[in-house]
Amino acid sequence: MAKLYLVPTPIGNLGDITVRALEVLKSVDLILAEDTRTTRILLDHYGISVPLRSHHKFNEHRSLEAVCDSIARGTVTALVSDAGTPGVSDPGFLLVRGCLERDIPVEALPGATAFVPALVCSGLPSDRFCFEGFLPQKKGRQKRLASLAEEERTMIFYESPFRVLKTIEQLAGVLGGERRASVSRELTKKFEETIRGTLSSIAEHFRAIAPRGEFVIVVAGSSLKEQSEVNS
Repeated sequence: MAKLYLVPTPIGNLGDITVRALEVLKSVDLILAEDTRTTRILLDHYGISVPLRSHHKFNEHRSLEAVCDSIARGTVTALVSDAGTPGVSDPGFLLVRGCLERDIPVEALPGATAFVPALVCSGLPSDRFCFEGFLPQKKGRQKRLASLAEEERTMIFYESPFRVLKTIEQLAGVLGGERRASVSRELTKKFEETIRGTLSSIAEHFRAIAPRGEFVIVVAGSSLKEQSEVNS
């Protein structure tokens, strides 16, 4: 039966994969991976020998029709990203939409994603939040930042080590240096670390200590700032 599975993979610690995810990866006919080298490490660790093919942001547009054709013909397929849940700041949306347009069943498994542990460990409100993912690198960046100035919900961003300090400084410029924030890096890995404080104090930290690893930035919404001003 034609079907696409979206299978989350560990964001660092290989032990974080679910039993069900392993069962699906062992049972499918084909696994589409963002980086086959990264996924091969995971598959070899669990003794999975299913055929592997690359599916990433540089080839997904031109290979979309062929992949959908293959699934429609009965190739039960699993899509994985390098880490976390496919489609969340990773390739996946186009393939899901393409399959749904052809009435191909799509099933998403629950599992790892970096922003959830970063959010719940931040100490900031987690009942209402907005996930912004990666900010635009150039065009539209300032406009996006400006649009968040009055956002009342807790905000979550992904960032690379090469731009994290710049992003924190820009957030401080728009939201104010005293806005509460939390920055987590290398979640579930050996050097996992979370820095909490204000945007200004966190920026100062990373000016003194070079950023390493992949980052999740969690920033308080404007409602928390207003509540703090009232309480003071």
